[in-house]
Amino acid sequence: MSDFRQVTDDFSVSPQISLDDLPAAAAQGFRLVINNRPDGEQPGQPSSAEVEAAARAAGLDYMHIPVVGQPTPDQVEANRLAIAEAEGPVLAFCRSGTRSIVTWSLGQALSGERPRGELVSLGRGAGYDLSSVLGG
Repeated sequence: MSDFRQVTDDFSVSPQISLDDLPAAAAQGFRLVINNRPDGEQPGQPSSAEVEAAARAAGLDYMHIPVVGQPTPDQVEANRLAIAEAEGPVLAFCRSGTRSIVTWSLGQALSGERPRGELVSLGRGAGYDLSSVLGG
Protein backbone atom coordinates (compact mmCIF):
# COMPACT_ATOMS: atom_id res chain seq x y z
CA MET A 1 0.00 0.00 0.00
CA SER A 2 1.36 3.39 -0.95
CA ASP A 3 1.81 6.24 1.48
CA PHE A 4 -1.17 8.58 0.91
CA ARG A 5 -0.18 11.84 2.62
CA GLN A 6 -3.06 14.16 3.41
CA VAL A 7 -2.29 17.81 2.68
CA THR A 8 -5.81 19.25 3.05
CA ASP A 9 -9.24 17.70 3.48
CA ASP A 10 -9.55 17.56 -0.31
CA PHE A 11 -5.99 16.94 -1.49
CA SER A 12 -3.40 14.24 -0.80
CA VAL A 13 -0.14 13.23 -2.44
CA SER A 14 1.70 9.96 -2.69
CA PRO A 15 4.87 8.43 -3.97
CA GLN A 16 4.37 6.04 -6.89
CA ILE A 17 1.19 4.04 -6.41
CA SER A 18 0.56 0.49 -7.55
CA LEU A 19 -2.47 -0.62 -9.51
CA ASP A 20 -3.63 -2.43 -6.37
CA ASP A 21 -3.73 0.90 -4.49
CA LEU A 22 -6.56 2.28 -6.64
CA PRO A 23 -9.46 0.35 -5.07
CA ALA A 24 -8.11 1.39 -1.65
CA ALA A 25 -7.98 5.03 -2.81
CA ALA A 26 -11.61 4.79 -3.92
CA ALA A 27 -12.58 3.17 -0.60
CA GLN A 28 -10.92 6.07 1.23
CA GLY A 29 -13.16 8.51 -0.65
CA PHE A 30 -10.87 9.84 -3.36
CA ARG A 31 -12.69 10.80 -6.55
CA LEU A 32 -9.82 11.85 -8.83
CA VAL A 33 -6.29 10.52 -9.30
CA ILE A 34 -3.72 12.79 -10.93
CA ASN A 35 -0.59 11.13 -12.29
CA ASN A 36 2.24 13.68 -12.43
CA ARG A 37 4.78 11.11 -13.57
CA PRO A 38 5.83 10.75 -17.21
CA ASP A 39 5.63 7.28 -18.74
CA GLY A 40 8.92 5.39 -18.87
CA GLU A 41 10.63 7.45 -16.18
CA GLN A 42 11.77 4.29 -14.40
CA PRO A 43 11.72 0.65 -15.49
CA GLY A 44 8.79 -1.27 -14.06
CA GLN A 45 6.52 1.66 -13.26
CA PRO A 46 2.95 1.20 -14.51
CA SER A 47 2.09 3.21 -17.61
CA SER A 48 -0.44 6.00 -17.56
CA ALA A 49 -2.81 3.82 -19.59
CA GLU A 50 -2.54 1.02 -17.01
CA VAL A 51 -3.12 3.41 -14.10
CA GLU A 52 -6.06 5.01 -15.90
CA ALA A 53 -7.70 1.64 -16.60
CA ALA A 54 -7.29 0.54 -12.98
CA ALA A 55 -8.52 3.92 -11.67
CA ARG A 56 -11.62 3.87 -13.85
CA ALA A 57 -12.30 0.21 -12.90
CA ALA A 58 -12.25 1.36 -9.26
CA GLY A 59 -14.72 4.16 -10.04
CA LEU A 60 -12.16 6.98 -9.99
CA ASP A 61 -11.65 9.82 -12.43
CA TYR A 62 -8.13 10.10 -13.83
CA MET A 63 -5.85 12.80 -15.23
CA HIS A 64 -2.31 12.47 -16.55
CA ILE A 65 -0.33 15.70 -16.18
CA PRO A 66 3.29 14.54 -16.48
CA VAL A 67 5.88 16.86 -14.95
CA VAL A 68 9.64 16.66 -15.56
CA GLY A 69 11.62 18.81 -13.13
CA GLN A 70 9.77 21.98 -12.20
CA PRO A 71 6.20 22.23 -13.52
CA THR A 72 5.46 24.64 -16.35
CA PRO A 73 2.77 27.31 -15.96
CA ASP A 74 0.48 25.24 -18.21
CA GLN A 75 0.96 22.15 -16.03
CA VAL A 76 0.31 24.16 -12.87
CA GLU A 77 -2.92 25.56 -14.35
CA ALA A 78 -4.09 22.17 -15.72
CA ASN A 79 -3.48 20.64 -12.30
CA ARG A 80 -5.26 23.50 -10.50
CA LEU A 81 -8.31 23.27 -12.78
CA ALA A 82 -8.52 19.48 -12.48
CA ILE A 83 -8.52 19.76 -8.69
CA ALA A 84 -11.02 22.64 -8.68
CA GLU A 85 -13.40 20.68 -10.91
CA ALA A 86 -13.04 17.36 -9.07
CA GLU A 87 -16.19 16.02 -7.46
CA GLY A 88 -14.40 15.14 -4.24
CA PRO A 89 -10.97 14.51 -2.73
CA VAL A 90 -7.98 14.26 -5.06
CA LEU A 91 -4.93 11.99 -4.85
CA ALA A 92 -1.91 13.12 -6.89
CA PHE A 93 1.25 11.06 -7.27
CA CYS A 94 4.68 10.98 -8.87
CA ARG A 95 7.88 9.11 -7.98
CA SER A 96 8.19 10.62 -4.49
CA GLY A 97 5.17 12.94 -4.26
CA THR A 98 7.35 16.05 -4.49
CA ARG A 99 6.38 17.11 -8.04
CA SER A 100 2.72 16.58 -7.15
CA ILE A 101 2.78 18.78 -4.06
CA VAL A 102 4.96 21.41 -5.77
CA THR A 103 2.58 21.60 -8.75
CA TRP A 104 -0.43 21.87 -6.42
CA SER A 105 1.18 24.48 -4.16
CA LEU A 106 2.25 26.69 -7.07
CA GLY A 107 -1.33 26.63 -8.36
CA GLN A 108 -2.64 27.56 -4.92
CA ALA A 109 -0.11 30.39 -4.53
CA LEU A 110 -0.50 31.85 -8.02
CA SER A 111 -4.30 31.82 -7.84
CA GLY A 112 -4.24 33.42 -4.39
CA GLU A 113 -6.22 30.53 -2.88
CA ARG A 114 -3.72 30.06 -0.03
CA PRO A 115 -0.89 32.24 1.26
CA ARG A 116 2.66 30.99 0.79
CA GLY A 117 3.30 30.55 4.50
CA GLU A 118 0.26 28.29 4.86
CA LEU A 119 1.39 26.24 1.86
CA VAL A 120 4.87 25.77 3.33
CA SER A 121 3.25 24.64 6.59
CA LEU A 122 0.89 22.23 4.81
CA GLY A 123 3.82 20.80 2.86
CA ARG A 124 5.83 20.33 6.04
CA GLY A 125 2.90 18.53 7.63
CA ALA A 126 2.85 16.08 4.71
CA GLY A 127 6.62 15.57 4.85
CA TYR A 128 7.71 17.94 2.06
CA ASP A 129 9.83 21.09 2.27
CA LEU A 130 8.26 23.71 0.00
CA SER A 131 10.25 26.66 1.37
CA SER A 132 12.71 26.72 -1.53
CA VAL A 133 9.87 26.67 -4.05
CA LEU A 134 7.53 29.11 -2.30
CA GLY A 135 9.70 31.03 0.16
CA GLY A 136 8.41 31.57 3.68
